[in-house]
Amino acid sequence: MPETETVFDEIFRLLTPEKLLRDPRATGEGVSIALIDSGVERSVLENKFGDAIHPIEGAVFRADQATPSPYLGRQSSPHGTTVADIVLTIAPRVKIYSADVFGPTGTCEVETVIKALQYASDVWKCKVVNLSLGVPESKMQQLPKRHQFLKAIEEGYYKDVLIFAAAHNEHPLMRSYPAAFAPPLISVDKGLFEDPTQFAYKLRDTVEFQAHGRGYLGPFAREPATSWATPHLAAIAARLLSLRPEMKPFEIKTLLYWMFEARKTASGEKEPEN
Repeated sequence: MPETETVFDEIFRLLTPEKLLRDPRATGEGVSIALIDSGVERSVLENKFGDAIHPIEGAVFRADQATPSPYLGRQSSPHGTTVADIVLTIAPRVKIYSADVFGPTGTCEVETVIKALQYASDVWKCKVVNLSLGVPESKMQQLPKRHQFLKAIEEGYYKDVLIFAAAHNEHPLMRSYPAAFAPPLISVDKGLFEDPTQFAYKLRDTVEFQAHGRGYLGPFAREPATSWATPHLAAIAARLLSLRPEMKPFEIKTLLYWMFEARKTASGEKEPEN
């Protein structure tokens, strides 16, 4: 006797990635995303995308400065520009804010990331934050520092800010923060997919999703990394938000999960390569 369909079967047919992401309005328009990273080389992206993108704004955050410095369109290192390029490739109409927290030394403090997180939500009013960075667990042994970081992530969640954080590239052997603070954020591991808008729900420890782990611009873009997977999923979420801006972080996470389930059910999709 054939199984009777339920309302969930109907929902999965409606929530396929193809139906949602092929909607002509699903471009990221109206959604602001903060890239807390190593800065963005604005001219490189303007030369690549031209007038198709919104002007890139931002600020420079340093541990020894109470307030951020003006963003002059420059990067501290190419990492942040690769991240921004991925976002604009997937969601060309998002509004990017560059939060440079690294500087010329290539390092940053947890307190600097926290400042940038608060600025992104309170001043820029960003709905999405991308953190293609991580602090190894060994450096988060001080409980006050760990609690301060977790509090900043939780405050973002309660302000309806959707935060994406990269898992450690050696995961599951190593844990890194803030990805380990899930579930108030969405933690992302790397995978390889035929279509860069494909992703998977693959729960391992505190990491939930996998997204396409290769970039398109920069010296290390083709090397699979969680740094490149995270903006892929953040940009997909921005496209969903452009269809329904009032969605809460938990709704978007649920929608991403259901999109994956719908695709898997429809096509018998295989697990991605690591």
